[in-house]
Amino acid sequence: MAVREQNSRKKILLGEDHNALTWLIILNALFFASILFIKVIYDLTTGHSQATDLNIDNWVAMPAEGYRFLTRPWTVFTYMFAHNSIWYIISTVLWLWCFGYIFQDLAGNNKLFPVYLYGGFAGGLFFLITANLIPSIHANAEVYSLMGAATSVMAVAIAVTALTPTFRIMPMLNGGIPLWVITLVFVVIDFGTIGLSNPAVTVAHLASGLMGFFFTYQLKQGNDIGRWMINFTNWINNLFNPEKKYEEQKFFYASTRKPFERTPHFSQQKLDEILDKINEKGYHFLTEEEKEFLKQASKENL
Repeated sequence: MAVREQNSRKKILLGEDHNALTWLIILNALFFASILFIKVIYDLTTGHSQATDLNIDNWVAMPAEGYRFLTRPWTVFTYMFAHNSIWYIISTVLWLWCFGYIFQDLAGNNKLFPVYLYGGFAGGLFFLITANLIPSIHANAEVYSLMGAATSVMAVAIAVTALTPTFRIMPMLNGGIPLWVITLVFVVIDFGTIGLSNPAVTVAHLASGLMGFFFTYQLKQGNDIGRWMINFTNWINNLFNPEKKYEEQKFFYASTRKPFERTPHFSQQKLDEILDKINEKGYHFLTEEEKEFLKQASKENL
């Protein structure tokens, strides 16, 4: 099998286990469905839909008022997954799938969740600061809030574009469309939708985009600033699943393959290991020897 075909086979599919993009989409859908379900129940029991919608949204959206945020600190996390419109969540999830799939393929599966969360946290922080610095917003802070995954998606979009701006999608269309063009369209639509009604939201999206750029910049320098999130998640997973960790170690040490054994031509096992490493961490983390092996294997299988 050619390396090109093998690489395609190794790509993470949306339905595959431990797929970060799949989990992000699921979390956004679950939050929306839960909020909608609660609103329907309240509407049926009280008959005050507008007041009920406002009250429920206030518990998951990030408020502009500093004192209210201190009483609801969890909103800095929940707002990234909460939506109050079916069209809003559909459009946001489509953009997330577009940029998240490319970023996941180029940088690795474990990078998507960190950049999504970092972008959301940065956007929420600057939204709160800006809302309390601008007098017109501060005077009516109770009517302003930050809600939806668009802030975090901005970080993912800028991160993947900063990683490979010349990456092309749909190559069958005259060589493909450069990624930076798709990102430009997204940015124009995003800021055009926000408008000038709430500058704090605009600043939040700008801050999220800068965080995405900073994430990729650090990644190119060899610093994975989101690695601690993955390590913490793995620690929690191993804590509640000790037998899983034991099985993985047993499999490693039970290998019958001799260490440093030389094999003729190109080992399929080594090729699979390199492709798995690309899928997990990204091409930039390959050693020069691994890159050369992949290059030679590609030539032999063409």
